[in-house]
Amino acid sequence: MIRPQDTSTRERKNLNGLWSFRLDHDGVGREQQWASGPVPEASEMAVPASYNDIFADATARDFSGDAYYQRSVRIPRGWDGQRITLYVESATHHATVWVDGIEVAQHAGGYLPFEADLTPHVSAGQEVLLTICVNNVLTFQTIPPGVVEDSPTGPKQIYWHDFYNYAGLHRTVWLAASAPTRVEDVTVRTEVDGTTGRVAYDVVVEGGESGGESVTVRTELRDADGAVVATGTGSSGELVVEDVTLWQPGAAYLYDLRVEVTVGDEVVDSVDQTVGVRTVAVDGTRFLINGEPFHFTGFGMHEDHDTVGKAHVDALMLRDFHLLEWIGANSFRTSHYPYSEDVMDYADRAGIVVIDETPAVGLNAGIGGGIFGGQGYTTFSPDTINDATREVHAQVIRDLIARDKNHPSVVLWSIANEPESDTEGAEEYFRPLFDVAREADPTRPVGFVNVMLAPHGTCRVSQFADVIMLNRYYGWYVNTGDLANAELAWTAEIEGWASDGKPIIITEYGADTMPGLHQVPAAPWSEEYQVEYLEMNHRVFDACEAVVGEQVWNFADFATTPGIMRVGGNKKGVFTRDRQPKAAAHYLRRRWTKPTD
Repeated sequence: MIRPQDTSTRERKNLNGLWSFRLDHDGVGREQQWASGPVPEASEMAVPASYNDIFADATARDFSGDAYYQRSVRIPRGWDGQRITLYVESATHHATVWVDGIEVAQHAGGYLPFEADLTPHVSAGQEVLLTICVNNVLTFQTIPPGVVEDSPTGPKQIYWHDFYNYAGLHRTVWLAASAPTRVEDVTVRTEVDGTTGRVAYDVVVEGGESGGESVTVRTELRDADGAVVATGTGSSGELVVEDVTLWQPGAAYLYDLRVEVTVGDEVVDSVDQTVGVRTVAVDGTRFLINGEPFHFTGFGMHEDHDTVGKAHVDALMLRDFHLLEWIGANSFRTSHYPYSEDVMDYADRAGIVVIDETPAVGLNAGIGGGIFGGQGYTTFSPDTINDATREVHAQVIRDLIARDKNHPSVVLWSIANEPESDTEGAEEYFRPLFDVAREADPTRPVGFVNVMLAPHGTCRVSQFADVIMLNRYYGWYVNTGDLANAELAWTAEIEGWASDGKPIIITEYGADTMPGLHQVPAAPWSEEYQVEYLEMNHRVFDACEAVVGEQVWNFADFATTPGIMRVGGNKKGVFTRDRQPKAAAHYLRRRWTKPTD
């Protein structure tokens, strides 16, 4: 599946803007066939946006169920004879699509795109009624999981991830046209031999009906100045680049791979794929990019902003990347779900390294809302997270890798965040999922993020990982305010992990901090304590050679469900939710931008 693009043979139409919108509070929309005509009693909703914070209404903010989006769409008259598709970049968490009341697609998974073939249902120049029903209900068989419980006010959604369950059409919705005979997929893999780069490619062509004429695939690789550096013929091959310029952290260089499909002498489809030539490897306790040791500095982040929730907005994306540059960060983790394709493209161009994570967060009934304490469920069982869940999880891994496999910025797959990992059920659940990831992409390391409830010696899942990723809160959730004892306990545990002989990335460490709260001596929640907390952690990391990365939790404050541990959300950001620095941001900037010997 190729993301819509404008080329000599393809066109796309952006459907963002104001759509008709209605929450189906009574669950009657399908029975009453709202998709067959204008949705009754509809208001307006922005796309892209989470709908939760748009209304001044708690029943809308915390709504669980079907939300209907609808608009009229004119099919461009120049698209006659083309394959016409709808491409939805994100519908959280389940979507059903109708055209003029005819169901054309369903998709599960809120953070990855899907495509609906509209060709049999539309014609060029026609105006059609497009309806997308988005459902945000989580169950034990969704990724992420959740459960709906009865309450005095009606069904209540429970989930175990510590960020707000924003819902809606969060990214761009496209109408797209391509030739019936077309490129369906492109996979690139790069290697480096001295000053020579090698770009292996595989192209999948669909709809090859050509009336007896031959279908041919041609490839052409151009450098950043537009000069052709290599060409190829055939659906698979290898392009050799002499005096290659590598894609490197902080020094991105991208080539452009043009793939053309010809029928006879006519080019019927043409797509472009950016290529960064680089290598990734794990060698003992070292993480290597282009054969050189790499140390991750940066953050776990969230797609989270005031009012728009998880919507992708280009201006907000640019602000975040400029702050990453200002603070000296070279990486981030897409915690805890795949980010917008625009973000991934920008990371490629900016030379920012990415740990790419699935939405498998909350697979741990022993954690409730970001603090220790179970909620009465067994994580892995026939009645909770089970074999059916694992099949959904496996498909999410495949879909994530299929979407992001060609991004040079992506160097590591994280298949889950903080799952239960110290039980036999966890071991049985995760063992085959690592195989799924490696089969889908044998070129990158695979890991998962370990939670503090499964310290070294008890975790039964880390054995499958190429890299150890740890979330630890010594000095916050444990040893609160006691940094001296926190340092001793943290040092003891990290030495245990180092004995496994794998690279260690600290993917979360942080302390909630109210901006503007100052205390001497430092105490929890003050800006001074956040700085002293980070300093303690860094002493632990710097003393352990196996630690190859430090990603603070979090880049910025973000929204969560209400709770006594969450004052207006999670306040562990080194930036506020509106992206202004706390004292910790200035401290990290000094650490991460100091000259290296």
